[in-house]
Amino acid sequence: MKELSVGPGASRERAMGARGKPKDSKKTLLRLLRYVGSDRKWIALALAAVLVFNFASLASSYMLRPIINRYIFFDAGAGDLAARIRGLAAALGVLALVYALSVVGQWLQQRIMLRVSQRSLMKMRRELFEKLQSLPIRYFDTHAAGDIMSRFTNDVDAVGELLNTTLVQMISGAITLVGTTVLMLYTNVILGVMTLLLMPMLGFLSRAIIRAGRKAYTEQQRNLGALNGYAQEMITGQKVVKVFNHEDISVAEFEKLNQALRQAQTAAQFRSGIMGPVTHQLCNAGYALVACAGAILVVTRGFDLGGLAVSVNYTRQFNRPINEMSMQMNNVFSALAGAERVFEVLEQEPECESAETVPLDHIEGHVVVDHVNFGYTPDVTVLHDISLYAKPGQKIAFVGSTGAGKTTVTNLLSRFYDIQSGSITIDGIPIERIERRFLRSNIAMVLQDTHLFTGTVRENIRYGRLDATDGEVEQAAKVASAHSFILRLEHGYDTVLEQDGQNLSQGQRQLLAIARAAISKAPILILDEATSSVDTRTERHIEEGMDAIMKNRTTFVIAHRLSTVRQSNAIMVLEKGRIVERGTHAELLAMKGRYADLYYELAQLD
Repeated sequence: MKELSVGPGASRERAMGARGKPKDSKKTLLRLLRYVGSDRKWIALALAAVLVFNFASLASSYMLRPIINRYIFFDAGAGDLAARIRGLAAALGVLALVYALSVVGQWLQQRIMLRVSQRSLMKMRRELFEKLQSLPIRYFDTHAAGDIMSRFTNDVDAVGELLNTTLVQMISGAITLVGTTVLMLYTNVILGVMTLLLMPMLGFLSRAIIRAGRKAYTEQQRNLGALNGYAQEMITGQKVVKVFNHEDISVAEFEKLNQALRQAQTAAQFRSGIMGPVTHQLCNAGYALVACAGAILVVTRGFDLGGLAVSVNYTRQFNRPINEMSMQMNNVFSALAGAERVFEVLEQEPECESAETVPLDHIEGHVVVDHVNFGYTPDVTVLHDISLYAKPGQKIAFVGSTGAGKTTVTNLLSRFYDIQSGSITIDGIPIERIERRFLRSNIAMVLQDTHLFTGTVRENIRYGRLDATDGEVEQAAKVASAHSFILRLEHGYDTVLEQDGQNLSQGQRQLLAIARAAISKAPILILDEATSSVDTRTERHIEEGMDAIMKNRTTFVIAHRLSTVRQSNAIMVLEKGRIVERGTHAELLAMKGRYADLYYELAQLD
């Protein structure tokens, strides 16, 4: 269990701890409301529906006063009983129409806000996804995929709940509160003031609970993101977990995160949920006091029973929006915490272009790396004084121990990271002056860890060049020695791949990745352990095909199998971020240095 403290869980805890205090909730809410700003007309219509609903609700309550006084509380022996009954029926008919108007207003406000909220959520998800596309690789290296996904799902859903119903209910509650106060004081000042005197106590309790609930909901959303991130890591890495018998350790780490989420959710739900019962009981106490005081006024001061019924009803109505708004606070807490996490991503700095970029029509592939130093963090340098050059049609290989810096060099060529000193030029132009999209469109890459998208085999190969014809797709597959196994699939090139091509072997997935690079017309080709997952026989076929596609390309190869780099124009031997040897295969063997040691060690293993 000691290993667990320095594993993924520990780094996740450190990342969570580094987030600091939650952002200003007022600022977050104002920024959130900007998403509905483009639907001002619909918002205005929704507010009109809210006003209709509240006016009808308040009017229907006040209409009880004349109905009770004129048609219900009277001397049955006096006057025309039939006329009173007809008057009561007519009054009830009008009351029914007012109630119907209230229902229509409520339905309209909900229907309109549903439309507005979904448009706003669509805009938020689009901005979030677009932002992720613009972020540097460094961001994805330091944030768990599950935590990022949690912002698309849990956090955006929490915001959706706020925009769908909570926001309208809070506005409606505020209008009801104001309208009820006016009518309550108009009906009877004494009873109205008694009800209003409860407001300071309710306000004090609400502020205290809201303050505690805001922090609790922010912590809940953080723990939820951490749990989702860990679960995704373990699900995608099940083979690794099982082969090392780490199921118990995984369960223990999940249990730790699960317990943290349980505690955070319990605290959040308790702090928000307690507001309803507390305010409800205070409201009931106020209701009872107003009813007793109203009865005394009826007996001692001739206050009409219809007015008493309306006053008591308004006391209940006055408390109802307070209750409802307090019960909605858990949604507000959750939405603000979720919105903060979404905005946290939107505020990240994107990959920035240099102030001055050089417009280019094409790239030939002359690459020069001159005295480059680089570190993923400023205080730790991982590449030291790296210099090399490559011409179109040349094949440059990088070999060395794991962690020597081979992949880092190719990451710098693609500008996944920017160098700290030295220079990298392509066709004599510093790469920081080449527009990123144009630069990367001229680089084809095959990674050791393949990634296939949901879609057909044909679509996955064509991903390397979207305008490629079917014939070019098949030719690229033949070059990569993938054509024969593709034809054996159930639907050939139209076979649908899902879950990163789990229905294919690792070697077959790698062949498709090579075919995807082969179809690209990019003048620079990077092969990062491209043949690591194929057998020796297939490797020979791939090498023959790769020779054809590398003919006029500048190619950089990273390989542990030294047999794949024999024909390279130059081989760079890296150790601890430095080039310790360079030359052709024959020259390096003649040196009897580090490369020769690696070559003969691997030869003995073969």
